[in-house]
Amino acid sequence: MTTSIPDHLLPWLNLRPAGAGYAVTWPDDANIFHMTLGRHLGKASRDKPAMIFQDAAGQTHVQTFAQVDHAARNLAATLRDLGYGRGSLIGLHNGQHPDTAIAHMAVCKLGGVAVTLSQLYGPDTVRHALNDCALSVILTDNGAWGPMRKTAAQDFPHLKHILCRDPGAGDIDLGRAMTNDAPGFAPDYGRADDPALLMYTSGSTGKPKGILHAHRILAAYTPSINLFFDLSMNDPDAVFWSPSDWAWVGGLLDMLFPAWMAGRPIATSLDRFSAAQAYAFMSRHKVTHTFLAPTAIKRLAQTPAPRNDYDLALRVICTGGEALAAETLNWAETKLGVVCNEFYGMTEVNHLIGNCAALYPRRPGSMGRAYPGHTVQLVDADGAAVADGEPGEIVTLATSPTRFLGYLHNPEKTAEMHLGSYLRTHDLAVRDADGYFWYKGRADDLIKSSGFRIGPAEVEDCLLSHPSVAEVAVIGKPDADRGAIVKAVVKLTAGVTADDALSNALRDHVKTRLAGYKAPREFTYVDRFDMTSSGKINRRALREAEQKMSERQDGQNAD
Repeated sequence: MTTSIPDHLLPWLNLRPAGAGYAVTWPDDANIFHMTLGRHLGKASRDKPAMIFQDAAGQTHVQTFAQVDHAARNLAATLRDLGYGRGSLIGLHNGQHPDTAIAHMAVCKLGGVAVTLSQLYGPDTVRHALNDCALSVILTDNGAWGPMRKTAAQDFPHLKHILCRDPGAGDIDLGRAMTNDAPGFAPDYGRADDPALLMYTSGSTGKPKGILHAHRILAAYTPSINLFFDLSMNDPDAVFWSPSDWAWVGGLLDMLFPAWMAGRPIATSLDRFSAAQAYAFMSRHKVTHTFLAPTAIKRLAQTPAPRNDYDLALRVICTGGEALAAETLNWAETKLGVVCNEFYGMTEVNHLIGNCAALYPRRPGSMGRAYPGHTVQLVDADGAAVADGEPGEIVTLATSPTRFLGYLHNPEKTAEMHLGSYLRTHDLAVRDADGYFWYKGRADDLIKSSGFRIGPAEVEDCLLSHPSVAEVAVIGKPDADRGAIVKAVVKLTAGVTADDALSNALRDHVKTRLAGYKAPREFTYVDRFDMTSSGKINRRALREAEQKMSERQDGQNAD
């Protein structure tokens, strides 16, 4: 089923009619700067707030669009003086500090490529990323860079320049670079197909890979961004905020850049996420629009009646990165009182499927429909389409508007993304007769037990509907008789005690709602989960731990 878009919205959404659906359009000179900050430097908007920063002491600092542009121009001039320009890779390692947002605009002015580096990365991951792309310049702060400073010369042989807030010996003062006036600087803007972003994955499936995107990526996101923000981005009082790291798609391309596309402020801080912190921050800054990973929403949902405790202006949540449980969606709508639109994609090719409550009804537990401008299919292992109601791998055309340019220095891995004329996702789903997709898990997460193929996502969704379960990960545990058994790793709701009676109750909960063969045969209870740096439960680590334990037990039995 094709989603119908009112004709008057098509230009705003970068869409044009094409066959039975739509095509996403953009000009050849599309550039991230011009699509964001550059749109709001006229007299009518240059002095409006662009960024609201709450520092560690709780003080609020506001910068206008004109002030951000001034700082970005100065920084770009400093970088050019150091020898950087068109095509240069420039590392951004400043977290959700305003420095990161300013630096992105400066890199655009140079025609460079921003290398997004999370401060959540440990030293080994930072070392891998910097050396993988032979990075010669990084923008950072002393808190993040300090632990690596002593061994930087040995660990980062390509690195020549460090621009640092609170600089150490040999560093360039980043703050001063943003304030030294450079009125004679002339920008050199890239075009739609020129590289703009090098984004390193969280590494949940191996070492992080450098994913290269062109400037057109933001234009290609325009329809879906507006849809999952429920056609309300231009609300005059809109304030955007997300705890998602600005090194990731969720924080950068789904939040920071969209806020500036709409000419609205982005609120930010360096605080670590917690439900109490998030509620207090959103209340203080009157946040209306946010991107939250499902795990973050689950943690907010542990506050039963947040509107009674906080003066919230929040009205739209977009969410993605992993499946949103139907129970969590119900809480967001009935208790938090917001529109919550889930969407689906991956950094390499994103925004394929999703929801927009303003245009079509959401179905709890569903990922939504294929977004306008995207062709999405479900196929078997041979690339043949499967029927509605049958599980298949989600694929999209290799010409997808949101496609990446490729993996840096890794053409073999880029080629592995292709399946004939499709790009692969390695995610499984079922599509119903009305065109709604239902997530069934990663292909490599699929549990094969006694001849049954079990998608962990639906078992997790079912368990999350039980009031005793706060968070859960379902994995396959190796089993000599069945191949694997279903195991649930559970974090309980506060005040609930783990015992055999609870395990039996949870098992029955799944049996009566799904099927007996899908019910977990084993439960483990934890106080916390190991998370990936992008905020997802690290299921790979859980699977590997089970595999190692199984191998040890096999060795002991052999002895």
